[in-house]
Amino acid sequence: MTGKDAWRERLQRLHHFVLPLRCLLCGDVGEAGLDLCADCAAELPRNRHCCRRCALPLATPTALCGQCQHRNPPWDAAWAPFRYGWPLDRLETRFKFGADLAAGRVLARLWQRESCPIPLPQWLITVPLHHGRLRQRGYNQALELARPLAQELEVPLQHDVLRRRRRTEAQTELDARARRHNVRDAFSLCPGVQMPEHVAILDDVMTTGATLAECARLLRRSGVQRVDVWALARAPRPRSV
Repeated sequence: MTGKDAWRERLQRLHHFVLPLRCLLCGDVGEAGLDLCADCAAELPRNRHCCRRCALPLATPTALCGQCQHRNPPWDAAWAPFRYGWPLDRLETRFKFGADLAAGRVLARLWQRESCPIPLPQWLITVPLHHGRLRQRGYNQALELARPLAQELEVPLQHDVLRRRRRTEAQTELDARARRHNVRDAFSLCPGVQMPEHVAILDDVMTTGATLAECARLLRRSGVQRVDVWALARAPRPRSV
């Protein structure tokens, strides 16, 4: 342990002494350095069996889901360590829509503790928010998750590569077809950026993958040879895609 790590650990112990850890879900005593108790942490839905290409949760281990066998998505591989379900979905909703930054810190720490199963990229890029929504929310939830993760993995984080050219409707209110139409041509590449060969684009939750797919296509057109997608959680496929 380096001197810097030891100093950080001492500060963390002092912080926990002054402000004891409390589970954000049930109010019980937090454990393992998290505001999450052991029982609630045990219920977190980890995405152990999933499609290698799109991270879709699967009932049994299979290399590729049916849709990826039929048509490859515009990225090379996906990493989503959790399934979008109880109780992670409650923490994510509080973080994304309720300005609960404590929930965001728990989610970020949980992600940091997962092992990345695919090669690390040269750059990590976050899905951008439109400036209007950024002013309204006060933060980009994807960027807040990406910062500690990039530091942990020692991957350069680039948050000024993509920009959202227009404000789009909330994807949560749309079906799969409407999601694709909603984000079509919604992003652009910031001028003067020299892209590396391998990048990963990160978002908080991946549902149909429409937003990540639109970003991946844009990065491909800019000359990136390999594009991966990272998300904290992957939702089960909707009935209508």
